[in-house]
Amino acid sequence: MPKFAANLSFLFTEVPFPERFARAAAAGFTGVEYLFPYDWPAHEVAQWLQSADVEQVLFNLPPGDWAAGERGLACLPQRQGEFAESVEQALDYAMVLDCERVHCLAGLRPAGCDEAMLETTFVANLRHAADRFATIGATVMIEPINSRIDMPGYWLDDVGKGFRLLQAVDRSNVKLQLDLYHAQIIQGDLARTIEANIGDIGHVQIADNPGRHEPGSGEIHYPFLFELLDRLGYTGWVGCEYKPQTTTEAGLGWLRR
Repeated sequence: MPKFAANLSFLFTEVPFPERFARAAAAGFTGVEYLFPYDWPAHEVAQWLQSADVEQVLFNLPPGDWAAGERGLACLPQRQGEFAESVEQALDYAMVLDCERVHCLAGLRPAGCDEAMLETTFVANLRHAADRFATIGATVMIEPINSRIDMPGYWLDDVGKGFRLLQAVDRSNVKLQLDLYHAQIIQGDLARTIEANIGDIGHVQIADNPGRHEPGSGEIHYPFLFELLDRLGYTGWVGCEYKPQTTTEAGLGWLRR
């Protein structure tokens, strides 16, 4: 069975963020991920990890002004200096938190901007990020996110495009973060996608569809996909990035099974 990490931006939100690490450990998780750690000093987050005895699995690079609707900087031609600064901030946190994976949000497609320029910018930024994170042995993730329901206007909104961009970036420490909820909305055909690309998948995330709730609440047959990941020799983490239908603990029956 894969290793499951609790996404603390989605799970255990019944308690304040610092308390979620211990709640995740008590529920049986050995790893945690979340959107962003930057509201707290890195050494404090490291203490929460150590006290709960859980591993920091993944977090996102700074996304720009999240509250104002920005969803990443990597494809934005006029923001490359800010992107480079965000890489250094995330690198500092990754070192303190002993985190081996970071996700680089692509950003929203700016109006009137040439598609070729967006891709050129994205590839250049990813190469820069990959080279910086290679200094600590960490991997940079890119994630196709559906733009139809959850993130309108997101530039990296196609799974095939994500795998193609990996080849363009051409860095061994850049992998695809395959969120099966987003992939189901974008194109479906999850098993064949996993089988054909397992070597390029560095992280998996899960939620059911529709609703983005816990596995077993919708149309995705997760027991089959977990067995497939095992059979293909996937040794990475599976991040639980879903919205519990009630409380987190009440929705963990799928994990106990």
